[in-house]
Amino acid sequence: MQFLEFLSLDQPIFAKQSNTLAILLHIDTAGENALVAITKHNEVLGIEENNISNTHAQFVQESIARICTNHQISLQNIDAVVVTMGPGSYTGLRVGLSSAKGIAYALNKPLIGLSTLSLLAHAAIEAITVNKKLEIDFQIFAMIDARRMEVFGAIYNKDQHIVLSEQAIILDIPYLEQCIAKGPVYCIGSGVAKISALLTHPLLHFIDNHYQIQDFIALATDKYNNNDFENLAYSSPAYIKDFFMK
Repeated sequence: MQFLEFLSLDQPIFAKQSNTLAILLHIDTAGENALVAITKHNEVLGIEENNISNTHAQFVQESIARICTNHQISLQNIDAVVVTMGPGSYTGLRVGLSSAKGIAYALNKPLIGLSTLSLLAHAAIEAITVNKKLEIDFQIFAMIDARRMEVFGAIYNKDQHIVLSEQAIILDIPYLEQCIAKGPVYCIGSGVAKISALLTHPLLHFIDNHYQIQDFIALATDKYNNNDFENLAYSSPAYIKDFFMK
């Protein structure tokens, strides 16, 4: 299966979306593990994963073709393409976004970009609500390991509104104490081990989860229904810093 490799400078115009049963193609190559899936509302029509990071480019194209063949799905029938925008692996983000842009352009479909940190925050909220009520205020510290004592992180409140925007953060005890001074903090992501090694505190909690396809569906559907689409010509990955590769 081949897709056009060039992009128009003109963003396609899409009518106001109202179909909550949208069929979405999801592409995630931001980390060591990659994911490709096609979903319709809360139903996963087909999904494949890859845990060999240096093969993500080949995996994406082959998996899309395989899912379409095995589940008798035509890409022409999708309503939008969803892709992780970062932060994450420099090469992985380029692979995912270029593939997503090519498909969106070739099929004249809108492109939905998702933050990996927002996906982590959503996964954290889902984990917290399993055993806890959400009346008490808390913060979610979503983070991705960026070597040494640095992470790419963002902080959200319990309603998943941004408290601290995505940025590179140097972890140390004073910084963490400043965070928990405002109340309970739930940490999630690949940088959690760095925090647990620095500080133990009753208000500091660790969630050993990663985002899953259901987190994609929730955030992507919300963006789709709000016509919150990326510009095919000018959208770019959220690298945070110039270069990061694990």
